[in-house]
Amino acid sequence: MGADRKLIYQGRALTLNEEHVVFPDGKRETLEIVRHPGGAGALALDGEGRVCLIRQYRYAADGWLWEIPAGRLETGEAAQCCAQRELAEEAGVRAACWQPLASLLPSPGICDERIHLFLARDLSPAPTAHEHGEYIEIHWLSLSEALAKVCSGEIVDAKTVIALQHARLCAGA
Repeated sequence: MGADRKLIYQGRALTLNEEHVVFPDGKRETLEIVRHPGGAGALALDGEGRVCLIRQYRYAADGWLWEIPAGRLETGEAAQCCAQRELAEEAGVRAACWQPLASLLPSPGICDERIHLFLARDLSPAPTAHEHGEYIEIHWLSLSEALAKVCSGEIVDAKTVIALQHARLCAGA
């Protein structure tokens, strides 16, 4: 990266820096960059072909969103471990079979966050452990119902749209 950084804000979930960068053509610029530890999410697919989606209240998005269970990576945590933890905590499900789906950069113009997506199969119940301030409803929909919600604009969360499309195209779901 080779950038000089000035810390603007350090929080629990992210850091905001002012970074002086040199572009490939040699030009210099000052950018505001969000540094984030990344995250992981799980698209759980049961034996009946249903996917687990949660509806979660998101203040920043001004309401309820349909999402796959997902969360922020803890320091030193492997992406699949994060996805396993979040699936259990948010949806009350464990999976015996895990398949990588995608790794994506949701907003690369301003943030270095990378989200790792997994397909989870061979499911069994687990206790939920919703965090303080998490408002979550757990729903099971057929993959076709979930994809219809993408097409209608009801599902707008990027990681969820991508996970559903990858499951349809790549995972033989």
